[in-house]
Amino acid sequence: MTSTYDVVVVGAGSVGLPSALFLAERGYKVLVLEELSAPGQGQNKAAIGGVRATHSDPAKILLCRDSLRVFSAWREQYGDDIGWKRGGYCFPVFTEAIERTLRGMLPLQQASGLQIDWVDARNIAKLVPGIVRRDLRGGTFSPGDGQASPLLFACACERAAKRRGAEFRYGEEVTGFDTAGGRITAVRTKQGTYPTAHVVLASGARARAVGRLLGLDIPVVPDAHEAGITAPVAQFLGPLVVDLRPGPEGRTANFYFGQNSEGQIIFCYTPKPLFVGEDRESTSEFLPVLARRMVSLIPRLRHLLVRRVWRGLYPMTPDGVIIVDQAREVQGLTLAVGMCGQGFMLGPGVGRLVASLVAENKPTISAEAFSAISFYRSFAAAKTEALK
Repeated sequence: MTSTYDVVVVGAGSVGLPSALFLAERGYKVLVLEELSAPGQGQNKAAIGGVRATHSDPAKILLCRDSLRVFSAWREQYGDDIGWKRGGYCFPVFTEAIERTLRGMLPLQQASGLQIDWVDARNIAKLVPGIVRRDLRGGTFSPGDGQASPLLFACACERAAKRRGAEFRYGEEVTGFDTAGGRITAVRTKQGTYPTAHVVLASGARARAVGRLLGLDIPVVPDAHEAGITAPVAQFLGPLVVDLRPGPEGRTANFYFGQNSEGQIIFCYTPKPLFVGEDRESTSEFLPVLARRMVSLIPRLRHLLVRRVWRGLYPMTPDGVIIVDQAREVQGLTLAVGMCGQGFMLGPGVGRLVASLVAENKPTISAEAFSAISFYRSFAAAKTEALK
């Protein structure tokens, strides 16, 4: 006899895993369906692990503050090492325009309770040893932010959810949904049909394809970003560093890197123009371009040995804002999609929001912030965030 589940979560990634955990903690019988072979094998494993609340968008600030609380207390609460490192985020500044932008965000960020401030050039040089001093104007620093291991977190989150009764089925692609009277009644895969009254759609880059099975057009289109990691070296870099300047070669926008808890330097950049689509093959240009940028910022990094590079997908919405909402077209469906490349840092905060929506029909963030991430907002006007 097929079991009936209170909630079926579609996707065992950065958002689906914490959603399953927090729903199970509330006593729900949870099933997680994932078409890949293990937890966190989609875009989660391509993340570089940065976690910050220092955004310019109120919803992201609130959700990532929640995430930081979860990540920083994970070992004490759940017992697993997830590679958490509270080193902060640092945005060094070399141009007047970027300084004006970052300083302009500080009042909103500080009013939202964030510990962030402007730091002069001398102290930026202390935070980022070896950074070039020419034209360095200072920068912002948020010591409460940090880094964790996406792969360690995915496995730890799955274990914690299982201990609380959640079930996981891998290698099962969702092929359809059953509905009755405008309400979800079951989720179908090739392997079986799973009766449920509620579905959480957390399917990352596949959100649009899965949404179409319910007659929904979810405006999520992925684009590809590359990253890499070095062999470990002695710890010298506390914060994750973001250089907002465009690359001199005209092929990149910002780039960012940090030293993880194991001593490896992990790095990424935003390509220009973007690689829209689902192609995850690494390019020949990534490492030479990224290496030049890193060495031009911190010359001592020229001695690093790069171990590997990879490419992952940013599930993007038209306005660059995430979607977390309850669907009106079909009852029992909660959307948690379009994380725009920040699913790992948003995941625990979004997971808590999802659990609250399912259990209480109540968001964990302010009504104003929640309305900004609605599925039913206008996507007409494109929006960019300087602190991508």
